Amino acid sequence: MNGTTWRDFYELGKPRVVALIVFTAVVGMFLAVPGMPPWDKLVFGTLGIGLAASAAAAVNHLLDQRVDAVMFRTRHRPLPTGQVTERQVLLFALTLAMVSMIMLTALVNTLTAVLTFCSLIGYAIVYTVFLKRASPQNIVIGGAAGAAPPLLGWTAVTGQAHAGAFLLFLIIFVWTPPHFWALAIHRREDYAKVGIPMLPVTHGVAYTKLQILLYTLLLLAVSVLPFVIGMSGLLYLVAALVLGLVFLWHAIRLYRSGEDDDVQVRTSAAGGGKPGAATLPMRTFSYSIWYLSLLFAALLIDHYAARLLTSI
Repeated sequence: MNGTTWRDFYELGKPRVVALIVFTAVVGMFLAVPGMPPWDKLVFGTLGIGLAASAAAAVNHLLDQRVDAVMFRTRHRPLPTGQVTERQVLLFALTLAMVSMIMLTALVNTLTAVLTFCSLIGYAIVYTVFLKRASPQNIVIGGAAGAAPPLLGWTAVTGQAHAGAFLLFLIIFVWTPPHFWALAIHRREDYAKVGIPMLPVTHGVAYTKLQILLYTLLLLAVSVLPFVIGMSGLLYLVAALVLGLVFLWHAIRLYRSGEDDDVQVRTSAAGGGKPGAATLPMRTFSYSIWYLSLLFAALLIDHYAARLLTSI
């Protein structure tokens, strides 16, 4: 094993994924109250949720290390390369989870701690160990854990789960399948090689593209519900429609493309080249991340813009 550095542990926490998780949780906190959320709930709630998400990511690294060593996308992770040991990863994950639960229970509220723990177990154990290998609908069912952050943020501030919080949960829940299946199309050979029944492997690329298109249409409808129920205003509605229509455009282009449109780039990537950022599946995947980030930013901006206008 080479010398272990802080960067190896940083990577175990999947910082880019956790950053999006924390951002949606923070948006949930701000939307839960008409003014500013209490600073202590904001700070300790954010830290607690972020640490729990990083703990779940580290457990995922530990449980998936043999698969990660085979797949091109994950073979350079710290465990497959021997930068860290299983014991180090386990201790790291347990420490993060323990600090998270203590912080949320003592400094935020018990409901948030319980829901965060359920989300951690849902992703790290239920999804990674069972669902991921049991059904091509793994990402749909397991998406509930990934959709929890805005609900956790809401409960961190209010101590209760409001209908608005569940609507934010629903948006991410519906967003998850088209987001992840686009990546799964691009990496379908890797998933087939390790025996993980992702939808493109079990039902083919054409069927997966159809599902991406249908879920994107559903997402467009769900994304306007905050405006319909009066939770957000016109600014958010415009943003949701524009962002959703661009997502739909990507999904339609992907649906109409040929099954082997990304073969050339995937082949070069397998030979050590740069992964295929130019392929339609990867463009759809990349845009989906921007979509969710900008949609929640629009929710946040609209929330305070509306208060500013009413106070003038």
